[in-house]
Amino acid sequence: MTTRYVLALEYDGRAFSGWQIQPQVTTVQAELERALMQMAGHPVRAHAAGRTDAGVHASRQIVHFDTDAKRPITAWVRGVNSFLPQGVAVLWAKEVPDHFHSRFVATARHYRYLLLNHPVRPALWAGRVGWMHQPLDLDALRAAASLLLGEHDFSSFRAAECQAKTPVKTLTRLEMHAEGTLLYFDFSANAFLHHMVRNIMGALLHVAKGNRPPEWIAELLAAQDRSIAPPTFMPDGLYLAGVSYPPEYGLPTEPEPRHGLI
Repeated sequence: MTTRYVLALEYDGRAFSGWQIQPQVTTVQAELERALMQMAGHPVRAHAAGRTDAGVHASRQIVHFDTDAKRPITAWVRGVNSFLPQGVAVLWAKEVPDHFHSRFVATARHYRYLLLNHPVRPALWAGRVGWMHQPLDLDALRAAASLLLGEHDFSSFRAAECQAKTPVKTLTRLEMHAEGTLLYFDFSANAFLHHMVRNIMGALLHVAKGNRPPEWIAELLAAQDRSIAPPTFMPDGLYLAGVSYPPEYGLPTEPEPRHGLI
């Protein structure tokens, strides 16, 4: 009898060429499926809530898989972790109904972007935070961010290779707070387009540097044209921080920072 399980993962995106399996490169999906096969004794396909890109991290990615193997729930955490490389770990596991799907039944995704605003580039946090050396106008940034909330056509913030059926998404949260020179940006939406958060970051920082007024963000949204927007910002500080599901599944629905910053 086949059982469906859901896992929560964290990983350091610097070690991987993104989530999705690709030929001749190391990906999170490939490493996880290899570890699950070792534990289950048969090939396993892992399905993620979202496909993170190369260099993008996760403090809580949600994945489901099916198996005929009968193992205690701890085997899908500590046992699988014993076969995973450094830089990726299972946080918890839970049995779920067969109709659960990590991607299709999710009600919201949550991302966090960490940005160091300091004249000198980071060393200890290199690859773990984004960096901006110029002073930023945080009031202008907040004013610009508020214009992105709600349901919009986010075509101006969509990567050319995005495969989403529609560019219309509902952004329910975009908050920024500062702790010294470290800025935290928290995003929540029903779903995100490819590169959407990094493209939003690029536009907000364009405003915060004084290159455009906050109202320019509304013009970008209305234009629905990626070619007139600023470049995609670096992946270094981006974390998939959590995924929300209907309460019937009994899964944690809020991001759970474990390491202070994320």
